[in-house]
Amino acid sequence: MTGWFPVARSADVGTTPVPVGAAGRAYVVVRLRPGGEVSAFPSRCPHRLVPLAAASVVDGRLRCPAHGWRFDGEGRCVEIPSLGEHGAPPPRADLPVPWAVEERHGWVWLAPDRTRVPLPPHPSGTPVAGAAPPPPPPTGTAFDNLDPALEHAWHPVALSRELRPGGWLQVRLLGRNWLLRRDGRDAGGAVSTDPPAFGVREWLGVLWLAPAEPADVALEVPEARDRRFVTGWMEPVRSPGPAGPLADTFLDATHGPFVHAGTIGAPDRAEMPAPDVVEEPGGFSSVQEQWCDNPVDPEVATGERPLRQRRRTTYTYRAPFQLRLRQEFLDSGATTTLVYLLQPEDLDSTRIYVCVLLSSGPGQPLHTPAEVAAQVALQKQILEEDVRSQAALALPGLPLDPRDEVHLPADRRGVALRQALCDFAVVGRRREDAA
Repeated sequence: MTGWFPVARSADVGTTPVPVGAAGRAYVVVRLRPGGEVSAFPSRCPHRLVPLAAASVVDGRLRCPAHGWRFDGEGRCVEIPSLGEHGAPPPRADLPVPWAVEERHGWVWLAPDRTRVPLPPHPSGTPVAGAAPPPPPPTGTAFDNLDPALEHAWHPVALSRELRPGGWLQVRLLGRNWLLRRDGRDAGGAVSTDPPAFGVREWLGVLWLAPAEPADVALEVPEARDRRFVTGWMEPVRSPGPAGPLADTFLDATHGPFVHAGTIGAPDRAEMPAPDVVEEPGGFSSVQEQWCDNPVDPEVATGERPLRQRRRTTYTYRAPFQLRLRQEFLDSGATTTLVYLLQPEDLDSTRIYVCVLLSSGPGQPLHTPAEVAAQVALQKQILEEDVRSQAALALPGLPLDPRDEVHLPADRRGVALRQALCDFAVVGRRREDAA
């Protein structure tokens, strides 16, 4: 379908992107300067497919909210913060804008494709804009919360304290209801499931369920056995989306300056070199240093240390959805380890468990309960920022086809995650075929 399409009243378009539709395609229209001409862009950023309806206008450019990519009125990507001041955006980073945008007769009109009609026709009546379609899903395969390979993994389904002795608990996993029962009168009583599962276990204060014979490799958390660490648990949080993009976010260092600008992000330190990634059984590990704010450091409040600090993070990932982030603060010697465990409930629901393990450093006293509570509260704020970002993402799963996204050197962990899930899916299919 070619031609001109009325998409919005001119008076309704300002410097906040407005989702619109033309010829069945999703766009956003926006003025890159107050009172300036209208520009139109496709509805998703090419990097991680973030909807640009949540973008902002900064210095006459459209800026993606997740990673700070900036686009001019012609759709050219003019800045990628992770590449640094002198980094050159790749050609695929540009946005394929519609053929033409015009303001006529009090309306904004789009011509998605070349048309022989040079200008929008004078309407015989009041134009009617079609409804804005949702941002399009990836064109290739996406790993979602109901992938058959997930039957062959251990999944967190509840904190141990949520299932009381002699009690029962209904949980949701892989699109099905499961009833957990704990026998006896103490917290260590055996746990059974209905329907029956391959197995149930308890580890790290969490109940785990494997629907079928598992093919995954367990995540090691040495801090859980280290007496220098104090443990705090966040109350489980539910995210309205699949687990794969969440895991991608937890492994991504380049979103912090933007998604977490209100808590720990350092937007003036957004450049990110390519990390090394070491393949390991069941997943991989990676070490990277970056700048961040550390508002819960007690010596920040006294002025003995600056808020902006250097942090070395060791990322450890095990397929499908187990992650450990060991954050070493190089100025203070303190360490914060975060364990993220994701429960794929349904296509549009993931339950998140976060364990916070804290050490003040060699020769320092253990964290007090108040300090643990402050650390857990900060991590809750950070997670809430991630969940809001995921809710806006509106993806059916993690895209696995490299052509669906634009990957940069700083995205090596994200690329490794996609490869690990592809490998895990292959192993799961083999288990299914052998069953």
